[in-house]
Amino acid sequence: MPAGPVRRPASAKRWLVRLAIAVLLLLPPVFSNDYVQYVVNLIVVYALVAVGFNVVLGYLGQLAFANAAFFGIGAYTCGISMVHLGLPFWAALVPTGIVSLAAGALVGLPALRLKGYYLAIVTLVLGELMRWSYIHGDVLTAGSSGLGIPPATAAGFTFGTEDEKYYLFLLVAAVMIWATNNIIRSRIGRSWVAIRENELATAALGMSPAVGKVTAFAWSGFVVGIAGALFAILIGRIAPESFNLHQLLLHFAIVMIGGLGSILGSILGAIVLTAAPEVLRNFPGMEEIVFSLLLIGVLLFMPRGLQGVLVGWFPRLRERLYRE
Repeated sequence: MPAGPVRRPASAKRWLVRLAIAVLLLLPPVFSNDYVQYVVNLIVVYALVAVGFNVVLGYLGQLAFANAAFFGIGAYTCGISMVHLGLPFWAALVPTGIVSLAAGALVGLPALRLKGYYLAIVTLVLGELMRWSYIHGDVLTAGSSGLGIPPATAAGFTFGTEDEKYYLFLLVAAVMIWATNNIIRSRIGRSWVAIRENELATAALGMSPAVGKVTAFAWSGFVVGIAGALFAILIGRIAPESFNLHQLLLHFAIVMIGGLGSILGSILGAIVLTAAPEVLRNFPGMEEIVFSLLLIGVLLFMPRGLQGVLVGWFPRLRERLYRE
């Protein structure tokens, strides 16, 4: 019998798609100016924030708003390590990750007792408490005037331009998102989803809801804290008002519009809500209107967010996203 057409293995196709995406991700600095590249860098930062926040809000199903606190803790820990301890950026990521992880684990302890709006209020207060500490801890944080952050360096190379920062941010974000995706697909991640669906059933299956909650909050704090470190490098000066209630609402909107319990949705939400204000900057008042309409429209007509719309358009994508 004549040989049929040779079919490329599915794994090979997947690697070709991944290679194409990697090439596309390397191209933005080639076609953008400094301002556009700054916005792209901000998208990378907020995508990482949304991935970390989605661990608690989407996968664990806990209404907790400590992400702004984690964001500020990461930014200030990195800044203090670089300014006062003289550490380079890569070394400063170590204390940043440790402090952010510990902060996440500590915030996870109230979640063992509190649920719903009670947990939301407690975690919301934490963010305001941390902002108060940034203002009054001026010996380390420079108070309300803000803490100047030196540029990131590695092996004698300084990441001073927006293009150079982009490749640094892309590397860090790719590693963090890859690690988060693997954890979500592991037994730990499955326990988070099981807790979201039914805590009693989770305990009956031999998985501890307490351990699951604490690990989810700890990992969320770690990821968002690292994003805070990137934010500090991007802005160059961090101040307490950078981590206020507006920052919290922005993070929440990114996750809701992108899609709860979705890494892809987190990235899509970050792209839309970071780029939209820049597009509408020349139309006074439109930014708030579009922001509100987007959030209302998603809640009413797209409960699964932008990822749900994308999956509806491309059914094969559903198989890839929910495989394994």
